Amino acid sequence: MDLFSAYEEQQQDEGKRGPLAARMRPHSLDEVVGQSHLLGPGKLLRRAIEADQLSSLIFYGPPGTGKTTLAQVIAAQTKSHFAKLNAVTSGVADLRKLMEEAKNRLAMDQRRTILFIDEIHRFNKAQQDALLPYVEDGTIILIGATTENPFFEVNQALLSRSQIFQLHLLNEQELRQIGERALQDSAAGFGDLHIQVDEEAFHHLVEYAGGDARRLLNALELAVTTTPMAADGTIHVTLAVAEESIQRRAVRYDKGGDQHYDIISAFIKSIRGSDPDAALYWLAVMLEAGEDPKFIARRLVISASEDIGNADPRGIQVAVACLQALQFVGMPEGRIILGQATTFLASAPKSNASYNGINAALAYIRQHGQGNVPQHLRDASYKGAKRLGHGKGYLYPHDYPFGFVGQQYLPDEVKTSFYQPKEIGYERKLKAFLDSLHGITEEGERGEEE
Repeated sequence: MDLFSAYEEQQQDEGKRGPLAARMRPHSLDEVVGQSHLLGPGKLLRRAIEADQLSSLIFYGPPGTGKTTLAQVIAAQTKSHFAKLNAVTSGVADLRKLMEEAKNRLAMDQRRTILFIDEIHRFNKAQQDALLPYVEDGTIILIGATTENPFFEVNQALLSRSQIFQLHLLNEQELRQIGERALQDSAAGFGDLHIQVDEEAFHHLVEYAGGDARRLLNALELAVTTTPMAADGTIHVTLAVAEESIQRRAVRYDKGGDQHYDIISAFIKSIRGSDPDAALYWLAVMLEAGEDPKFIARRLVISASEDIGNADPRGIQVAVACLQALQFVGMPEGRIILGQATTFLASAPKSNASYNGINAALAYIRQHGQGNVPQHLRDASYKGAKRLGHGKGYLYPHDYPFGFVGQQYLPDEVKTSFYQPKEIGYERKLKAFLDSLHGITEEGERGEEE
């Protein structure tokens, strides 16, 4: 008999059937870990559950954040029958059969049915429309779960009849609480075993989970059940065991320490140095270590302006699009978007002229103070402004052939040039254009070329 068979036989003898993640599901609101923005004292969803005043709901969030668990807890709390469909494997026929059962249950036992549809975004429009009559007449309380943005994936008729709640990834403290509970719970977890999990191993499993409680419990179960028991009855889960159980080595990375700052520094400097291979390497280190992808995307936006600037104005567009797409798509697919933005920025021509320009302007203001706005540039639209001479003598550039006319824009005392475009990429064209303006007269005509 192998180790897995022995463990499975032992679990069956003790009445512990099914994966650890399924056995450790909470049975009440007080047992739910995380989602305090929805379930904390006085929060809307908690009040609605406790008052048994629920309308149909859609739970939107990443895997392992408790969408199914919360639906089951709601059914238990409200003493409703819990029925479940998976949108991938179920069709309209399954739905109609379940609705007939719900109608009979309501008529005969006065017991409501909570219908939980996992991956509801996989239902097509016809399937979603088939739910509407039963939601409207109260035959069921629908709870849909989706990892996709419901405003894009669920039809408007169903959305208008549902309240939408977004679930968040669990933080490290919440994941630790779940893991520790599994180790201590004798009824459903490993509390009847003598298990020693080293701190570095526990930390590695939590980092690997990436905010997903199910992933953590699956990894913890594998680590425990594949570790031989010592002579004294102890199951010792070391870092090596944790790495082996999830087939992933621990990455040296402290999100709050030197590694965090050193690696993001290496990442940005690799982009600045036009080395896409190195940039991808440091990006992979951060992603593998569980760095917040949005933090990385925000740094890409900064780099696009600081290091690339007008040498390729598309850089800022790519970086901002990356940040927005990442928020829409999420992980793990977000790694593709981050990789594209990283390689584009690393491969783009570089100029820090805009960065230097704003810094030079700020330094000038701090040293010399603010100058007066020239009279012809002042706002002349409000009452009495023209009598004060505001706007007098202003020349409207679009009235001139080249859309430009020479006139003063800086205060009288400022004789400094702040923006010094470089002969790099698109900025070369900007420099050539700005240089060409020097040949245009105050009448807006181009003088003779030398």
